[in-house]
Amino acid sequence: MGDQKHPLQPGDAAPAFALAAANFDGTVSFADLSGRPFLIGFFRGLHCPFCRRQVEQLAGIQPTLRASGVETVAVINTPVERARLYFRHRPTPVTLLCDPDCHTHRAYGVPRAEFLPDGSSKQPEWPYSATVAQFQAARINPTGELPEPVQPMEANTILNAKDRFELDEADMAIFANHASQLVGHFLVDANGTVAWTQIEALGGPNSLCIFPNAAEIVAAANDLGH
Repeated sequence: MGDQKHPLQPGDAAPAFALAAANFDGTVSFADLSGRPFLIGFFRGLHCPFCRRQVEQLAGIQPTLRASGVETVAVINTPVERARLYFRHRPTPVTLLCDPDCHTHRAYGVPRAEFLPDGSSKQPEWPYSATVAQFQAARINPTGELPEPVQPMEANTILNAKDRFELDEADMAIFANHASQLVGHFLVDANGTVAWTQIEALGGPNSLCIFPNAAEIVAAANDLGH
């Protein structure tokens, strides 16, 4: 697993951060959120159609979470200028932050898969390392939008075309450097302690792009009060 740390678990202290916001001017820091619970999701960049859909889902449940006193934050692996342009046309009520280098993803221990070179004697250790063949063999259809499960990169291509989403230069650079970044959701309580964690695809590449649904997130938020 190289220099990667394990994902934060309930009871761990949540790390501080300060990131540029995409849907308003300025930055948001951990200190700005302290004193009240918040849900924070760490996503791939805008090039990932499944991540865009999950941000939309978070927007849909934000009123329910806010009624429970829980703020909603999404961190995307996209440069702020690109993200601001995109979300100017597709506004979201979720606090949307940008981390093109995935520093906060790393701090919270969200894994990224590294591909072992051909002929490597190392055994793959998913979700931290995988063979290209292992990844190529994966078939996914997590949202049910595809006629049948397809290879993850093909799924991205099909859904981006469906969405009429064209990757620009910034998107392509992020995709080239961070395509194998996984997604993580964390619920942090008012004391700054992780209360709930959900990491994408721990079961293997066939479970890529399956994220917690609205009911699971709301249930985790409701458990904060118990």
